Amino acid sequence: MIKIITTEDKYGYDIHSLFKAFFPSEDVKVIVSSDGKYEADEGDKIYDIDVSVSKNDLKKNIYRMLSLETKRELPWGNLTGIRPTRIVMNLIEQDMSDEEIFKYMKDNYYTSDEKTALSLSIAHREKEILKNIDYDNGYSLYIGIPFCPTTCLYCSFTSYPICSYADIVDDYLECIMKEIDYVSENFKGKTLDTIYVGGGTPTTLLPEQIERLLGYVYDKLDVSKVKELTVESGRPDSITREKLATMKKMGVTRISVNPQTMRDKTLELIGRRHTVSQLVDSYNMAREEGFDNINMDIILGLPYETADDVRYTMEEIKKLAPDDLTVHSLAIKRGSKLAEVLKQKELKGEQKGDVFSSIKNTEEMMKIASEGALSMGLTPYYLYRQKNISGNFENTGYARPGKAGIYNILINEEVQSIVALGAGTVTKRVYGYDGRIERCDNVKDVKLYMSQIDEMIQRKKDLFS
Repeated sequence: MIKIITTEDKYGYDIHSLFKAFFPSEDVKVIVSSDGKYEADEGDKIYDIDVSVSKNDLKKNIYRMLSLETKRELPWGNLTGIRPTRIVMNLIEQDMSDEEIFKYMKDNYYTSDEKTALSLSIAHREKEILKNIDYDNGYSLYIGIPFCPTTCLYCSFTSYPICSYADIVDDYLECIMKEIDYVSENFKGKTLDTIYVGGGTPTTLLPEQIERLLGYVYDKLDVSKVKELTVESGRPDSITREKLATMKKMGVTRISVNPQTMRDKTLELIGRRHTVSQLVDSYNMAREEGFDNINMDIILGLPYETADDVRYTMEEIKKLAPDDLTVHSLAIKRGSKLAEVLKQKELKGEQKGDVFSSIKNTEEMMKIASEGALSMGLTPYYLYRQKNISGNFENTGYARPGKAGIYNILINEEVQSIVALGAGTVTKRVYGYDGRIERCDNVKDVKLYMSQIDEMIQRKKDLFS
């Protein structure tokens, strides 16, 4: 274990994140000891870190020390936050030139030339895409449907198996409608810019339930200025032609049909209960029903996948020609459900080799995915990072002109208030005049959410009072 000794309880998250970025397979623990005493076990590696300096100087010092020790440089330098493009966006707002921003990022964060250029190009593209968004008097709406056919082993979102909850879905929608009533009463006169129905897997709903939910949104809210209505349809095993036809009839403009990988063996390993063939059939069916803005997600660094697997996935996706492609780097923790399953397979001899060494994204994989997206006419338009992300890389969305997911940018850059409905969702209030953000959450447990729906609504009333 790596033990980091500090004398004060501050900057712990940043310290831990930087050490994990350099040593992803090691257990890292930050220990606060005012007198410098600590317990060390055999094999522990000890670092004494001086936290009396500013956070920026601290991160610079740690980065230089670990870079020298490991003879490695990280693509995002000493950045530990999840929104690097937001830094660049703020610098653009300060009228800094691209050259000045490039130098600032290099001098302060040690970001690579490639990642600096990427964040700069995305920030400019985001600025253009969001130019007609009503920041001061607008909001976006998120509706969470926390049910899935099965739960993918890597998933960290609120998700419950639809087979066990089918008999309460209608009651759950009634609670969502109560929250919609709150929005209708309290956001009159405000501009609703985007609507995003996510999950979970919203297409676990029956066609009549989809129509009922979206119909209620139309009845209660002013949707005349909505620029985008997305429904995640990520699991091919939840998609039917009737559901697609219903969504199209109800004005859905953007959907997701997500493969994650085009290798059946990996799909089975990560708990996706569908085949590549089912994915292709669902995608083609969506095109036949008239959807002209389809997103696909893939994940790099899936267990035991190599650069050749990524190359194959990109070649197969190119045949389908999606309008939007999100490239994720797998973020996984020891003790997660996926890690436990893989460890059991390894112990049983079903998989060979160290589990965590098999979960590895590389610069080569990122390049294959990036070049593949560009070859399809897709350009990067949003970007975010996660803690413990494989290879210290990022998640990037690529899209054709005019097909970028506006909500994706809004939620990641946190420049507009988002009212979130449903179990496990988080509402954000953005104060435009100073950039301050306040949040309130709905409880994750579906039945608890339903029994406490009045309290969930009151939390929003308090937040926006």
